[in-house]
Amino acid sequence: MLELISLRKAIDSLSESLKWYQKNADDVPADILRDSVIQRFEYTYELSWKMINRWLQINLGSTYVDGISRRELFRYAAENHLINDPVKWFSYHEARNQTSHVYDEAVAEGVFSVVADFLRDAELAYKQIASHND
Repeated sequence: MLELISLRKAIDSLSESLKWYQKNADDVPADILRDSVIQRFEYTYELSWKMINRWLQINLGSTYVDGISRRELFRYAAENHLINDPVKWFSYHEARNQTSHVYDEAVAEGVFSVVADFLRDAELAYKQIASHND
């Protein structure tokens, strides 16, 4: 059985950060709030894919999961109804890889642009993992 508390907290933290941005971007320098959202996205993405990986290892077996690419991992996750669209998760992975370049305004905006969709998909993945967490 997987311990899901850390993932739940990460998703909630990202949600709160995004709400704070949407509510206060006009009153506080938006880039500071945006960067906070990006950092929480980064952390939540990492926990999400690792939890997906752990669930697949437990339920499919390590021999199917160990050493596979992230793309293959997301395909397995979709086949097992943990996520809906692996292609969207490929884009989240690409955005995560870009977070080391957020000093570039265009890159930061690009990463930020996927956060709301990611949040919905991370919430769905959490619910699916929780409902199949025997």
